[in-house]
Amino acid sequence: MREVISTKKAPAAVGAYSQAVRVGNLLFVSGQIPIKPENGELKLGDIVTQTRQVLANLKAVLEAGQSSMAQAVKVTIYLTDMDNFATVNEIYAEYFQANPPARVCVEVSRLPKNVAVEMDAIALCEG
Repeated sequence: MREVISTKKAPAAVGAYSQAVRVGNLLFVSGQIPIKPENGELKLGDIVTQTRQVLANLKAVLEAGQSSMAQAVKVTIYLTDMDNFATVNEIYAEYFQANPPARVCVEVSRLPKNVAVEMDAIALCEG
């Protein structure tokens, strides 16, 4: 059974995709960028500001799908500048303190809306 997950606590999908899709006990969360869900505007600024907004959005979608950061099994981080890795990693560790998920971090040439960071996730979910 495939279920589309959507929440107003995270940015609305701006294309032909869903915020997340649940299949069985797995939740596949689409890439999150630093968009404020309350008004759809970018939360630009330094990498710290952008990373915190991305993780807040990721958390909101996970919770809407009956999951949590603690239940994430795989996260992919996309950075436009690998020099930001240490800063992003430090903030990321605040959200995944114990038994963090598997992870990939890659540098890409460009991200939607010219943001500096994007993250997606796969997580276990309840019921």
